[in-house]
Amino acid sequence: MTRLAAALAAGVLVALSLPPWGWWPLSFVGIAAFDLAVDGLARRRRLLGATAFGLGWLALGMMWMWQLTVPGYIVGSLMLALWHGAAELVVPNGPASLIARPAAHAVVEAWRFSFPFGGVPLASLGMAQVGGPLAAVARVGGVILMTWLVFQVAVALGRLARRERAALVPVGVAAVVVALSFVAPDGTGTGRYLDVAAVQGGGEQGTRALDVPSRVVTARHVEATQTIEPDDQVDVVVWPENVIDTDDFAASEQLAAVATEADRLGVPIAVGVTEDVPGQPGRVTNAQVVVTPDGDRTSRYDKVRRVPFGEYVPLRGLLEAIGAPVDQVPTNAVAGTTPAVIDLPDSTRLGVVISWEVFFGGRARESVVHGAEVLINPTNGASYTGTVVQTQQVASSRLRAIETGRWVVQAAPTGFSQFVTPDGTVIDRTAVGEQAVIRHRVELRVGRTWYVNVGDAPFIVALVIALAGSLLLARLRTMD
Repeated sequence: MTRLAAALAAGVLVALSLPPWGWWPLSFVGIAAFDLAVDGLARRRRLLGATAFGLGWLALGMMWMWQLTVPGYIVGSLMLALWHGAAELVVPNGPASLIARPAAHAVVEAWRFSFPFGGVPLASLGMAQVGGPLAAVARVGGVILMTWLVFQVAVALGRLARRERAALVPVGVAAVVVALSFVAPDGTGTGRYLDVAAVQGGGEQGTRALDVPSRVVTARHVEATQTIEPDDQVDVVVWPENVIDTDDFAASEQLAAVATEADRLGVPIAVGVTEDVPGQPGRVTNAQVVVTPDGDRTSRYDKVRRVPFGEYVPLRGLLEAIGAPVDQVPTNAVAGTTPAVIDLPDSTRLGVVISWEVFFGGRARESVVHGAEVLINPTNGASYTGTVVQTQQVASSRLRAIETGRWVVQAAPTGFSQFVTPDGTVIDRTAVGEQAVIRHRVELRVGRTWYVNVGDAPFIVALVIALAGSLLLARLRTMD
């Protein structure tokens, strides 16, 4: 029981390295403590210990899910924790665990980033380390590589403290990866700039769409936009995700209101719109739409990665049959099918990752592959109390900026809104609940980082090979 409690405490330490707490060194302390707690135990006891570790880490790090669905939070936390428990079933005891344990748990993290229902990539070690010295590794291999690196360094340093000299080898490999991150390409400035005004309408946090009528949210953003004085230097105004909810945006009074402001300012407005799918009752789309000063809708991106149990209900019929409260999510958002970009009238291409999509490195990567020179993240976290989701989203915007070498503009109705430089520095972050307009000249950038060029797959394959190799060596060792 002592070791089980130690593993649980180790997971809590990792959780505290995440936003909103953000004490990034605790990732290393927690993982090293976990390795010490389970090393040498029988497989069944390591399964229990690793599950406790995962529960301490993920149940605390994803506590926001409680506000979305209490049963989902309980089941999800246990399931994700059990995957870390399952990782220990393949980790051998002995010297091979030095390599096998970091590889196995990094593979499990890659798995949870994509399964179930498209993945739950929150509370990641990448978010914890974006404020630390390893942040630049994101431009080499994204969050998957960062996850392995943190696990491997933590385990190796713990072993070195226990005088296992073999741990010097993985420390050396990790040092090479970190060194590469400082010379890896990070995109190239074009010398052209986009003057962006991001609008935050303000309002109370912790409210659902049923609590605050959409027209009130729209009115707040119109009101905030009206504080912007006409200026020849402004190039585009960005509104947050789904601040307009209408049956048909093209024929709506909301479009007229947006067009009026676009005409007054003489610039396009990129606005978040939720609208019904024609001929499909109960189906909606979540889009970012460019509205020009003459009222035309010239470009549009429909969100691809939707929030399960938030924007749609997987297995709705089955859950309804067993009495689950699926009526709390009365509609199902339909996934978009186009690349994650929108074009301004002057042909400037913006990458678009709407809300939840910013947690997935592949969405921002896709936009850059399709020519995005700046990224925008229109979002809406108004239904969550506290700042767990909001601060982890800030960290994710920072990761996407580093991974792609692009500026990121984040706009939220109740916060946080911000600008993020290509090296992950946050500028002009708003407070929660305030009405504000933040404005900055962001440089248009081209070129690709290594991560944009290769994505996650090569690193996942490398982890599987490293895990398989360590298992083979462990087996050969037992046969000697």
